[in-house]
Amino acid sequence: MPPTFTFTTRAKNSLSRFSLRQEDCCLRAELASFLHMKGSIQMASGRIALTVITENPAVARRLFSLFKSLYGLNTEIFFRQKTRLKKNNVYLVQVRGEERVRYILKNLGRLDPQGHLLMGVDKKLFRRRCCKKAFLRGAFLAGGYLSDPGSTYHLELVVDYEEYARTLVKLLQDFGLKAKVHRRKKSYVAYIKGSDAIADFLQLIGAHEALLGFENTRVVKDMRNRINRLVNFETANLNKTVDAALQQLEDIKVIQATIGLERLPAGIRPLAKLRLAYPEASLKELGAMLNPPLSKSGVNHRFRKLRQIVAKLVP
Repeated sequence: MPPTFTFTTRAKNSLSRFSLRQEDCCLRAELASFLHMKGSIQMASGRIALTVITENPAVARRLFSLFKSLYGLNTEIFFRQKTRLKKNNVYLVQVRGEERVRYILKNLGRLDPQGHLLMGVDKKLFRRRCCKKAFLRGAFLAGGYLSDPGSTYHLELVVDYEEYARTLVKLLQDFGLKAKVHRRKKSYVAYIKGSDAIADFLQLIGAHEALLGFENTRVVKDMRNRINRLVNFETANLNKTVDAALQQLEDIKVIQATIGLERLPAGIRPLAKLRLAYPEASLKELGAMLNPPLSKSGVNHRFRKLRQIVAKLVP
């Protein structure tokens, strides 16, 4: 059977095709975001390698293209198949060689002048609005999760460090999106809720195909909810109408068994007989049968009078 893709996977697959014909500053911002979230440095036998990990093959291809566009490097991509149940396979995009790795880290603001690794985010990466969008795009591709809009509206960016999570929240707030941070076990999550905010985020990072699918699902969901509310409302009204009609029939039977219908006031007697003859008729329909016709509120008023009569008859 073909694999079943989640909404998150479909969104990342489409976003991975986002144009690379951007200024270098935007490409650097996107790649730097990847490195902060999924990058690591390994040393083995005196050799240094920079590795970025992803579970999505389309995202791995984009990483390859980013390294190629920025640095002219043909990075290596390794595939690792996990043996544990319910665990996705992973792809490792790797750059080897100390000189290359140091140049990339310095170019992306990850090294200080002395060549030491910096944990924080270099704010120079997103001085421009377009670079902020690119940085958020990289964050979503690296560690984003979007719930199926058919069930709920929730988007999150999962990171390892609180400082980085708060940087993402600040960027989201710069675009008018209400975002918060919470801790989840050993990770930190920057998240936004609400269909409008999520739609704005997808538009912001250029996930136009995902946005279209999101909006289509949202329209269907809203329509279904509206129909359900109408059905529930009509059902409640119908139940109230049926209960009222049963009560009216019960009152009329009490009067029949005690004083008789002929003892009812002239304004109520015809209505009582009509209710006996048409137990399923609505108040409006009963009113239309009277001569002269009576409004729905008038019919309801006379049934209340009938109820008062029964209350006096039955202690």
